[in-house]
Amino acid sequence: MKIAIIGAGFAGLTTARHLRDFGHQVTVFEKVHDVGGVWSTTRLYPGVSTQNGKDTYCLSDYPMPKHYPEWPSGQQVQDYLNSYADQFNLKPLIRLSTPVTRATQSADGRWTVTYAPKGQPEATEDFDFLTICNGIFSAPAIPDFPGAAEFKAAGGTICHSSEFLNRDDARGKHVVVIGYGKSSCDVAVGLEPAASSVTVVARELIWKMPKKLGGVLNYKYLFLTRMGEALFPYITLKGVEKFLHGAGRPVRNSMLGSVQSLITKQLRLKKLNTLPRGSFERIARSTVSLVTDGFFDLVAKGRIAIKRDTAIAQLLVEGGRRFALLKSGEKIPADIVVCGTGWRQEVPFLEADLQARIMDPRGNFRLYRCILPTGVKNLAFNGYNSSFFSPLSAEMGALWIAAHLGGALALPSEREQLDATDRRLRWMEERTEGKHARGTNIIPFSMHQIDELLADMGMSIGGMQRFMEWQMPVKPGSYARVAKDLHARIG
Repeated sequence: MKIAIIGAGFAGLTTARHLRDFGHQVTVFEKVHDVGGVWSTTRLYPGVSTQNGKDTYCLSDYPMPKHYPEWPSGQQVQDYLNSYADQFNLKPLIRLSTPVTRATQSADGRWTVTYAPKGQPEATEDFDFLTICNGIFSAPAIPDFPGAAEFKAAGGTICHSSEFLNRDDARGKHVVVIGYGKSSCDVAVGLEPAASSVTVVARELIWKMPKKLGGVLNYKYLFLTRMGEALFPYITLKGVEKFLHGAGRPVRNSMLGSVQSLITKQLRLKKLNTLPRGSFERIARSTVSLVTDGFFDLVAKGRIAIKRDTAIAQLLVEGGRRFALLKSGEKIPADIVVCGTGWRQEVPFLEADLQARIMDPRGNFRLYRCILPTGVKNLAFNGYNSSFFSPLSAEMGALWIAAHLGGALALPSEREQLDATDRRLRWMEERTEGKHARGTNIIPFSMHQIDELLADMGMSIGGMQRFMEWQMPVKPGSYARVAKDLHARIG
């Protein structure tokens, strides 16, 4: 088949490689000038690094270089993806600086892709199948602040955390960072050496996980194992999980309570007035935020201020100076407002009626296994299953798509697919308090979803390996055999 892929991040690259290796003719469209997706050099803000260690944040048969630190920088991840594209000869398939402006489907199910190469007129090309890999971080979400126009006219800057790429632009300025997720804290620490002041304004403080609990135990031994995942109730419970959330719940609660007490003490949360509301269990509502190196030390030293449980009510200009008025009534200096306020999941190149067919009334993506929209032929999504192991999740998704195209999946009826998808979305809505990135964020249930994809393909990594993953962090390399086994089955 002739297949178009939109996006050249982890999902786009691994999809391109595996679909090509299964004999398909593949073209990848990437809107910016390099590969990487969220790790593109166009998004590498000061201080950005991975949340996972390099041994868990990689593709199955291509480990990150040994000389990389345990938590690679954003530039190192982009270098890794660039080398992956070279290693597997993907660059001839990729059209860089070529955004897709429109993708329309004809009555026979084929796709016409309209694209706009930089400096050239729009062009079109027909494809048999379309795979959307533009990611769940496709468009920065920036609040509409009252007074923003006047603020910017007076020389103020408002931008998303992914857009603030040069630390020197903050030199001598008063910086206000909105949000308390990892990107917000990364930016605060990254700009602090240059800025006159850094203030973090957070509507809600969330629990954060130190890279090493108690300064000793790497967090991957707690949360990047099947046991760590089982501490949180999945949509269906069986085996050990059924025990942990039934008769064994006191044991499970004690484990999480001990972690909460240790983190509270280690990060000095009470002393610094940064103790979140609610229990530590809420850390896994929709994502797990790792502590940025040095963040709490800078808070303790007064070099980063935190304004908790509030938000910007208005941006002001008074006497030639710029300020942010908070809903708490406090007014703080503000020359630069950096918004670590998340992303919008968008597919603007699809027609409105088609978007309506693949979403529920709340705007959540109705994708079976986070991949397949029911009722729309010749269309798949990959990377819409953000997890602790996003590269591995995307890779297994790519192989699932290859199996689907090769007729190797025994899928339930469309009605059953829709029912299962809607049931999952209702569960996610309740479990995450609505914070599930429109149905695309599966944290902390990374391995549950990978297991489901493998089961659909009739694949397994073996009982012994699964048993080891209950005790030790998951190793993507253990899943390299899946592609080989699938090739043996469908050629």
